[in-house]
Amino acid sequence: MRKAWLVTAAFAGGGLAFVLLLVVGTFMVAGNLVNGVGKGAVGLAKGAVPAAYQPLVQKWGNLCPAINPALLAAQLYQESGWNPKAQSPAAAQGIAQFIPGTWAAHGLDGDGDGDRDVWDPNDAIPSAASYDCKLAGYVKDAPGNPTHNMLAAYNAGAYAVIKYGGVPPYRETQNYVKTITTLEKSFARPVGRVSPSRQAAGAISFAQEQLGTEYLWGGDGTAEDGGRFDCSGLTKAAYETVGVTLPRVANDQYNAGPHPKRSELLPGDLVFFSDDLTNSRAIRHVGIYVGGGYMIDAPRPGAVIRFAPVDTPDYFGATRVTQDGAQALDEARKGIAEAGADA
Repeated sequence: MRKAWLVTAAFAGGGLAFVLLLVVGTFMVAGNLVNGVGKGAVGLAKGAVPAAYQPLVQKWGNLCPAINPALLAAQLYQESGWNPKAQSPAAAQGIAQFIPGTWAAHGLDGDGDGDRDVWDPNDAIPSAASYDCKLAGYVKDAPGNPTHNMLAAYNAGAYAVIKYGGVPPYRETQNYVKTITTLEKSFARPVGRVSPSRQAAGAISFAQEQLGTEYLWGGDGTAEDGGRFDCSGLTKAAYETVGVTLPRVANDQYNAGPHPKRSELLPGDLVFFSDDLTNSRAIRHVGIYVGGGYMIDAPRPGAVIRFAPVDTPDYFGATRVTQDGAQALDEARKGIAEAGADA
């Protein structure tokens, strides 16, 4: 509490003192806080699932003990990126990427309108949850983690899991399981304190060095860009200096880790802003939190990288970046790309 007061007072009294205290305080936070990731969360993080699908994911994600809403959300994101028209080269279709034969056997009329439409999320999302639960039953006697085995069965088939006594030795399937179980944390509403990022201090240090730099739309800070950034280019570059590769755009960066509450923000957290506070896919701006209610951000054309308050009406939420979360997000984006263009 005293440290937070000192940072706020220093900002009011002078920018230089603020920066000095910030650097010291950030290193103390990053180095000294005890880890404490909440477990057992089954609710969905604010806006993590597009508003049109959130009730379906919340309802059907509790269909059986093998799944939960956050796991189902991560699976759907990995399959299609929430694109109900996604179609892969292998003919997997819709938001849940069912192949025709599997859909014929396991597709549900989720909305009770008299048809089973693989392209309709109101049918496909319930069908994905139902199929997950059936697969969990098929592989319940296989050795290893039941959730991992269920996801592996969704990707490679239940026979492969039974044959190999767990997740089969297929690189695609192993990446699929790891990606979804890691991304699950970014879709879950935390029920306990989210552990601080160990990379926070270095990322903030880089962002501080850019203060006063002119904004450039699409800027990544390269020589070609004249060392200039846009908002997500700045946060991406800041975390790259500490070995974490984030996606390029702000609404993807939101899923690079778990989501602390406003009252739990720590220096290094990414903070997001949107005109639609129900949908993370509508996020339009990101900054890096530095403490005392302030962030460093690259705001808009004609402005420069600056300190700015986070408590504005369009504040959406925050993400505590993790190495595993960022890597899983990259794997998911690759999987989405493989699903192909809109049908």
